[in-house]
Amino acid sequence: MSSDSAPGMAGFDLEFTNLDEYIRVITRRIWDERRFEDIHRYYSDPCIVEMPTSVTSSIQTVVDGTIASLGVFPDRRPLYEDVIQSGDAETGFLSSHRGISAMTHLGHGVFGLASGRRVHARAIADCVCKDNRIVHEWLIRDQAAIALHIGVQPRDLAQRWLNERGGWDKPVAGAAPSWYVSAVSKERLAQDYAASLADFAQQRGDASLVYAVAVHHIGPGGTTRYGQEEVGGYWSDLFSALVPERFEVEHLALQRGGDRADRIALRWRAHAIHRGNGMFGVATGKPVEIMGINHVELHDGKVVREWVLVDDVALWMQVLTPAVVQGAVK
Repeated sequence: MSSDSAPGMAGFDLEFTNLDEYIRVITRRIWDERRFEDIHRYYSDPCIVEMPTSVTSSIQTVVDGTIASLGVFPDRRPLYEDVIQSGDAETGFLSSHRGISAMTHLGHGVFGLASGRRVHARAIADCVCKDNRIVHEWLIRDQAAIALHIGVQPRDLAQRWLNERGGWDKPVAGAAPSWYVSAVSKERLAQDYAASLADFAQQRGDASLVYAVAVHHIGPGGTTRYGQEEVGGYWSDLFSALVPERFEVEHLALQRGGDRADRIALRWRAHAIHRGNGMFGVATGKPVEIMGINHVELHDGKVVREWVLVDDVALWMQVLTPAVVQGAVK
């Protein structure tokens, strides 16, 4: 590391000229080139990594998880889609990195016996980056898409994982480093989008306010929806089943496009109650945490494309009950 880093990248290795390049290069080295030792180079230790189903802090856990994932999907190749960034080198960047993995289910593991099926599953990682390292990460993978592609229903996968755990036991994640404050953009385009989602959470959303008529929505389970009615229907169905008692915007960044569309990255969290029949079966009255990251592209001030990462498997795990046989978890 050197003070001679590229402008705006103080503290990062000289080879990196911007945050987008940093994220793409280190991801390629770790996943494509299988340079697992680089995880120790590019992550602080400890580093809190929060997913919808887990919280870890040991970097060895990240290394072990990476190796285990490649044991199940040995030909996994992440295809990089976008990096929406905010912050700076002094106070910490936030990289919201979206990609889709193309892979084949060739190994036994957490997804059961190898099916040999081809899988495409998207993920978004929000990473706080400073001094050439990722120091805190929020990560959502589309576990429902993986399940469906290997021939398993997300509810059934959730039941199996819940049985193995003996119940839902996700710990509370620690805060990001005290010197980092997650950006919440004050620009109207970003604020209007976040407010629209909060309105849906309160059962008073109007898709026509922020979505273009021909909006394209890519949602959990690899699903696609088109048009204001279908997109608004998704949000209404989700928040009718899991009714939020508290909705929080944790990160909101607007990146002006230049030669690209303007893009928004929104990370949000809803503390909800399973009050409604529908998307997640018969209402149970159980508390549910929904952790979500959205990316959108805009044209003329309206959302024309929306990617939503919510882990449906994690949501099912919170409303189901672990199977118990003769006092032991089955």
